[in-house]
Amino acid sequence: MGAQSTPPSLPEPFPTISPELARLLRPLFSNASPTSGVAVAVIRGAERTVACRGYLDRSGKRPVRADTRFELGSVTKTFTALLLAEMVARGEVRYDDPIDRYLPAGAVPGYPHDRPITLLHLATHTSGLPRLPVGLVPTSVPRWFTNPYATFSAAHLLRALPRTPVRGMPGAQVRYSSLGCGLLGLVLENAAGLRYEELLASRVCDPLGLVDTSCGPGRESVTGYRRGRRVPSFRLPALPGAAALRSTADDMLRFLQAHLAVDAVPIPERTGAAVTLRAALRDVGKPRVEHRRTGARICLIWNQRLSAEGDLVFQSGSTRSFSAFAGFNPSAQVGLVAMASTLPGLRRRFTQTAYEMLRRLSG
Repeated sequence: MGAQSTPPSLPEPFPTISPELARLLRPLFSNASPTSGVAVAVIRGAERTVACRGYLDRSGKRPVRADTRFELGSVTKTFTALLLAEMVARGEVRYDDPIDRYLPAGAVPGYPHDRPITLLHLATHTSGLPRLPVGLVPTSVPRWFTNPYATFSAAHLLRALPRTPVRGMPGAQVRYSSLGCGLLGLVLENAAGLRYEELLASRVCDPLGLVDTSCGPGRESVTGYRRGRRVPSFRLPALPGAAALRSTADDMLRFLQAHLAVDAVPIPERTGAAVTLRAALRDVGKPRVEHRRTGARICLIWNQRLSAEGDLVFQSGSTRSFSAFAGFNPSAQVGLVAMASTLPGLRRRFTQTAYEMLRRLSG
């Protein structure tokens, strides 16, 4: 594909930052493929930095910028967790509410025990629900390498829930479940009487000034590729709260800043969300359960690991064409966001490198 697939020159990602910070961040850019669009945002004390490399697509005409949108994958779950904490702060829902209260009659997983699944179980991956909904994989196979979940609707999900197995006692063990967090988004929708995206916009994104964070179309986005072909934008109509958001380095910088400096974050009082959103930002990072196998602690969706540099709070995600990482260290007042249009084989390496960068920035 020649120059069409590999632009002749890439813009320098570090034109204005210190040599020391450029040295720390360079491995993130080298662990994405040469044709990837990459955006990295850093908070370090009073310092705020965004560095970008690459182009929106393989035409090589439009460079990635701080306001370019990327697919967040499972980093979306941290927004759903913040929405849950905000609705708890308002008194609209409680962490120990059973999910049955907010689902149609008969559209509830069968429990092997008398203990019901609660909202907190969904937000801490302790529900016992499987990773993905029953029936999703067969419908997704024909589109597995492009947009596998696009035709699996909320109606499909509600029909699948009664056939969904619950493994063990809810609350007993951490088992990662995208279904659980996506179901949490649906539960919050039903509790508030608003669609997930509308609810998230009014309670979280608008008050925090996240102007380019949404599930749908928006400002210019990076295009993903597989084997030289464009991959359609990721869609997850049944479970938007699990992995459907897109955002920019600018917006994610504001999102992390809100977690690091709760009292200083400018939330317009007229929105009515200032008190409840600040309470939610404090609540969302509190550890709730411990992962027996890894020793990591689970907050509301966020993972927390103790290190010599302090408590590292983080979440990673991916879609068919993108990788994303978001993390922060409250004691060091450090935050890092890294987003890239990555090839499948480089996703884990990219997010692991981002985690190591967060540790080094904290030191």
